[in-house]
Amino acid sequence: MIDLTGIIAITGQPGLFKIVAQSKNGIIVEGLVDKKRVNVYASTKVSTLSDISMFTTGDDKAIEEIMGAIFDKEKGGAAIDNKADDAAIAKYFGEVLPDYDKDRVYVSNMRKLFNWYNVLQSSGNLKKKEEKTETEEKAVSVKAEEKTKVKKSVAKDSTKPKVSAGVKKTTGVRKTGTA
Repeated sequence: MIDLTGIIAITGQPGLFKIVAQSKNGIIVEGLVDKKRVNVYASTKVSTLSDISMFTTGDDKAIEEIMGAIFDKEKGGAAIDNKADDAAIAKYFGEVLPDYDKDRVYVSNMRKLFNWYNVLQSSGNLKKKEEKTETEEKAVSVKAEEKTKVKKSVAKDSTKPKVSAGVKKTTGVRKTGTA
């Protein structure tokens, strides 16, 4: 699977963007191709690539998995040009995802996918997700258990502080005498 976290597509704007920071009214993004930073307001429709999936005859397939299949097929190289003829694009997509739903996945969807893949590949943002092995997961769980043990051993002392005899406790009152 390809790691697409932080990569978004903005409705009405060509290309892909990477989330840089949050602003007061939305988010600040940087174009993958031109490296220009733009403020995207909260009212703008934004789609993260990791949330997009395509229709298949069975369950929907995440775009990360489809891009991973293209990455494996091309050995990290560029995919077919998105401006090729419809038959070539449909044939290539059929090789990558043979069980796609031919009634609901249009050639325009395939073109957009190949365009996104080529943009990510040319900008160097195609990275495989690192899958954790069982030993790494066990090490993480052991560290979490150690932290909880340490937290339990350093419990707060909940006894009340001693107040000397004859001293009035004044909580919430200013000592200057003026309010």
